[in-house]
This record gives sequence, structure tokens and C-alpha cells, in this order.
Amino acid sequence: MARLDAFIERLTGNPGAELLFRSSHGVVLCAGGAERVLVRQPLSTSQIIGAFAEIVPSELQSGFPRPGTTTFRYGSPAGTMEILFDARGDGVSAVVRQETSDAPAAIARSSGLPEPVAGAAWVTAPPVVSLPEERPPAAPLPADPREGMDRLLSEVVLRRASDIHLSSGNPPSFRIDGDIVPAPELGVLDASRLADMLWTLAPAKNRTEWDERSDTDFAHATEEARFRVNVFADRHGIGAVMRQIPSKIRTAVDMGLPPAILELCFLSKGLVLVTGPTGSGKSTTLAAMVDHVNRNRDDHIVTIEDPVEFVHENQRCLVNQREVGTHTVSFKSALRAALREDPDVVLVGELRDLETIAIAIETAETGHLVFGTLHTNSAPSTVDRIIDQFPSDRQSQIRTMLSESLKAVVTQVLCKKVGGGRVAAMEILLCTSSVSNLIREGKTFQIPSVMQTAKGIGMATLNDSLLDLVKRGLVEPAEALSKAVAKAELKQLLERAGISLPA
Repeated sequence: MARLDAFIERLTGNPGAELLFRSSHGVVLCAGGAERVLVRQPLSTSQIIGAFAEIVPSELQSGFPRPGTTTFRYGSPAGTMEILFDARGDGVSAVVRQETSDAPAAIARSSGLPEPVAGAAWVTAPPVVSLPEERPPAAPLPADPREGMDRLLSEVVLRRASDIHLSSGNPPSFRIDGDIVPAPELGVLDASRLADMLWTLAPAKNRTEWDERSDTDFAHATEEARFRVNVFADRHGIGAVMRQIPSKIRTAVDMGLPPAILELCFLSKGLVLVTGPTGSGKSTTLAAMVDHVNRNRDDHIVTIEDPVEFVHENQRCLVNQREVGTHTVSFKSALRAALREDPDVVLVGELRDLETIAIAIETAETGHLVFGTLHTNSAPSTVDRIIDQFPSDRQSQIRTMLSESLKAVVTQVLCKKVGGGRVAAMEILLCTSSVSNLIREGKTFQIPSVMQTAKGIGMATLNDSLLDLVKRGLVEPAEALSKAVAKAELKQLLERAGISLPA
């Protein structure tokens, strides 16, 4: 799903409405002679270019944006849109409106240009685009705690932030495209006020848990999105981090998941792990995989999460989602109970301890497809991490069990995308017979060599994925190098490909 789609949806049912974008301004919706500010935070030129680069037709992508005005159509989920994008100097501007029967002429009229001659190319001369004047910065948060919190959560969605950070004695900060962006215009939140705002969201049991432990986790849903919330105490007082969980699940097709990963969704049994550091998009990838199962199989899916993040409605599958602390005591107790719930597919939000890992492996062995996550930096190290969890006298047995039950490990990191946004680099380990033998014999150090020689069946190292993103122009070389585990090797691959790194 393109970043602009959420804004374009606002045009549905508003004939003649327009979305207006301009460097150093927010986003404005003009409809029926009235203007409504959708994003108050000034957008940078690179943010606007990055958003529109996702939707520009392939024939215009090279060198986008060109100086002057580029006009094109975009087939969004909400319908076909007419786009007028103007670039001059250091700034850019854009107008988005629903398609009409005379698209080029309509856009020309809206921008004060002469209407195009029949048969002329649909790229016009530089216009004088009528966009709003400089607007005042966003107003501070309302004094009422609930209204203030509602405003904050709306700002997360409007600013396209993945997280919001709240700390006593500081203004809110948003994580946008991987960077922390303070929002001083919203005002400083003292400890007392921040606590009042947070407790408008937290269930009673979480307030009690925070009083006892000084931290707690829960989920909160609004009309626009769901949020995974962690409330904690630090030297300044109460604080919180809220991660936005989009209300619409990105499908496997939207995300462009490789065929090798899609095939994993049709396994009848086995253990499939999605790993990576915190904030690497593991939950999003797993949600897309579960959604793919839901769309294409006639089975029973059980998810065990803390808290429930993406909400899966029944499609072809029956889906039961259980939340640790609300619907069950722990991951291990819910996973043990799942064996009596006739599941076909089980999602374990996190394999936190030895016992949960052991039950997950046994569940996979007994004829169920189990999806799980771990915090590891590479696919081969994931195998070692699992085995090392067990006492030495059990490790030989676990190697054998894992060699039979483990089907794949997908390790990913998120990289900053050229022009704004983020894109995942994925390492894919498929447990072929040769990989299973290496796991059984304790020779996991040889797995990277097998991955290098098995690219034809869908395996990929992290460096392969990073190099591909650089070659496609999606990620800068320096950004790819910063995300690599084997940095010296990636540097050599970039040099061989004729790609230079900054000094």
C-alpha cells in the first residue's frame, strides 16, 4: 500500500475535492470551497518526492522528478487519480484529485495552465500552482487528558509515524522513516499530565500492573489504527512508547514477498521463524503470511500474542486470536492448550523461553504449521540460538528434532528508502535435506555456504538482498552497509558491482 493511499481515501465521496502538498507545508484537503488541514507538520521536499515516487508510472520513474510539471494518472485503491507534480528550485508541490473524463484539461484548468492540444504529450510547462499560504504551526495539545491523547494518536496516523515516544518533561517525539522527530509545537508534557493522559487508555489491570512493576503492555484501538503500548518509569517519571499497527493488513502481494516465502504459507506442518532486531518489521511480515494463509486455505488459525497486534477477520479460515495476560496466562500455557484446539496453523508472537521453544518444536513435529519470532541477526545464528537455549545434555536431542521440524528462517532488517519510507532486506534460509543434515551434525557454521549455492531455489543471504536493493535504486549504498552484518563482504560486493561508497 502506497503511503499516499491513506490520504487519497479522503477524496472518496467528495467530487471536485483536491489534496494539496507543498514543501515546508502540511497536507491540505480542499472540498466544497473549504480547507481542512490533514497534516500540520511541515513536510520536507524529500518526504513529498518519496511519497509520489511510489506511485509514478514506470516510464516516468527515471530521473523523477524532472524540472517543471509532470502530470500522470495513478490507480489507487480508492479509484483512479489525476496527479500534477511540480518541481522547481529546492521545492516541490503536488495536486491530487479524482479522475475526470478530460483529465489533462481538468488539471490544466485547476493550475491556471492553457489546455493541452489534442495529441500532445501529457507533460506540461511549469505552472503557478494555487496552494495555501504558510500556515501557523500545530496548536498545543488540548488540556483535557482524553482529548489530548486522542489528538496525539491522530497525529501518529497523519504524520505516517511508526511510533510515538512520550517522556515526562519533554514534548512528544515521532519515529518517521526510522528517525526520531521531536514535535515541540505540541507542548511539553509534565509527569502528572502525561500520567492522566495515559490512564485514559490503559485497562484497569494494566494500571495495577504498572503500580506493582513500573511497566506494563497493552493494546489500544481507535477508528484509524491499533496501537501497541508500553508504559514505563524512568528517572524523569512516567513514559510510554506507542507503536502504530495499521488497521489494514498489508497483503503478501502488496509487500512483494518473494515466492519462496509465499510457498511456506502452504506447508502442512513445520516451524517457520521470522527473526530480526526490534522494529525490523517482523510482525508486519508475519501478519502478511497469516493473511495469505487466511485467503488461500480452509483451516483453523490460532494466534498467541502479547498484545494482539494485527486483527485478522475470518476469510477462508477460522481465526482465533488470544492475548497473553487477557485470554491466557503465558505463551507456553496457551501453546500447550492450542494442541487441544484442533489448529492447523499456530502463530506464536514471541518464543521467549526454553519451554515455549520446546513446545513450539513439538507442535510443529505433531503435524501443525507453527510461525514464530526471535530476536536474531542472521538465519544461521537463529539455529544456534535455539539449540543454546537448552542444557548441554539435551542439545543433541534438540538438534535432531529441529533438523526435522524447522522448515525456514527469514531474517530481516529495515532500510531507509531513497526519497523517504523504509524497505525490508530479507535473508532466507530454507531447510533442505543438506541444511537439515548440518543442523543434526552440529555443523551450522557451514550453512552460509549452502545458502550461497542454493540461490536458485529461493535462498538469499542478507548481503544478497541489500545489494539487490542498492542496484534497484531503492537504498543508498551507505545505508545498506550500515545494516549489513558481514560489512566487509558487502563492501566487496558493492565494489565488484561498480557501486562507489561515500568517503
